[in-house]
Amino acid sequence: MIGKAIIGKGFAGCIKYCLEDKKMEMNRDQTIVHNRAEVLLFNKCFGNKKELVRDFNEVRKLNPKQSKPVFHFTLSFAPGEKLTRAQLIHIVQDCAKEFGFVENQFLAVEHKDTQHQHIHIVANRIGFAGKTNVSDSNSYKRMAEFCRKMERKYQLQQVLSPRRFLPKQQQLLPRIDQRKEQFKLQLKQILQSSKTMERFQQKAKELRIEIIKGRGIAFMDEKGIKIKGSDIGLSLQTIEKQIESNNRQALQKQTAFIQTKQRENTMGL
Repeated sequence: MIGKAIIGKGFAGCIKYCLEDKKMEMNRDQTIVHNRAEVLLFNKCFGNKKELVRDFNEVRKLNPKQSKPVFHFTLSFAPGEKLTRAQLIHIVQDCAKEFGFVENQFLAVEHKDTQHQHIHIVANRIGFAGKTNVSDSNSYKRMAEFCRKMERKYQLQQVLSPRRFLPKQQQLLPRIDQRKEQFKLQLKQILQSSKTMERFQQKAKELRIEIIKGRGIAFMDEKGIKIKGSDIGLSLQTIEKQIESNNRQALQKQTAFIQTKQRENTMGL
């Protein structure tokens, strides 16, 4: 069993991803997997995706200072393992206890679009008292420990590395983070033609990529997956330098064009 725990800013994209049928990447209006989502558990929330987003956001407003109220968990099981619905619900409840969101809103969904069984949990880090009562500290380590506990408790296959989910041929290939590579390629392409940070942000938004600026910069896709700019060679300083370079090159081209026209006029061309 392997797990991921990710914090995010918005409930809408995360909840829609968990509940909607799978869409094609190039045509978001075309469905390629029907009925992929089965709700396992509602906790202190209920409804369709629109109603759930509204309910989660209403509690979120109790603590407007918390910019990252979303906790998105993914729990995946080894190929060939098939847990019952009751077992999946028990694991969700165990996860809620482990990470401390038993008394908070959360939604658990099983996805059926892959060969291996896996579930998603969307939890609100903000409680009904308006406090952020779910910590994201050491979430990677805590998730690893939780997975080991579940493997022992439910006699699951021990999966110490996600690569064990892959066929043997793919295990021999170099490890490549495809999401990071995709982010890097897309962002570098739009950066080459951006002359302001605002224009860069606008182009990123068109690709459904949100830019998060603070002391540094990070990028988040519509599924709530966040990647630091420094992890893909696009730190805030690098981006600002590239924008400055774009403006210098544009000015040089404009100056060269004007000088050429002036020479042509002087020569009577």
